[in-house]
Amino acid sequence: MPTHRQALAPSFTPREFRSALGMFATGVTIVTILGADGQPTGLTANSFNSVSIEPPLVLWSLSRQAASMEAFRTGTHYAINVLAADQRELAERFADRNADRWRGVETTRGAGDAPLIAGAAATFECFNRSRYEEGDHVIFVGEVERCTRREGASPLLFHGGRFYTEHPL
Repeated sequence: MPTHRQALAPSFTPREFRSALGMFATGVTIVTILGADGQPTGLTANSFNSVSIEPPLVLWSLSRQAASMEAFRTGTHYAINVLAADQRELAERFADRNADRWRGVETTRGAGDAPLIAGAAATFECFNRSRYEEGDHVIFVGEVERCTRREGASPLLFHGGRFYTEHPL
């Protein structure tokens, strides 16, 4: 089998790529951090994944152009709040650049004072272990210091540009 030293040019448009990626159903998270200015920062992300059990590592990615990049690049701790099905409105609000994201959101402080969103299906309190710049995003690897889960919570899912929750087969 021949080997290539470099990837071939894509045979698809960015829109086609995004549509194909949308066929992979994901959970929905809000990643939060307390900025150096003492203000909470958060955004909706579905680029969350486990990396390792020992040590406990997770990853997520953020656009290099994101307004919150500086807070996440320099902060020591952040939280990944896995949303429950009843938190769809929060997912939409934290994805909207113009929204008052924190209005009425009940939080507690986690590791490094990262905001933990009340009612989340699960939370991962992470030490900001490492970053990798790839393409138009930065991949953040967090070492999980604490995690919790809400027993019986139904997950908020995202597929093909729409929100869902689970339906047992």
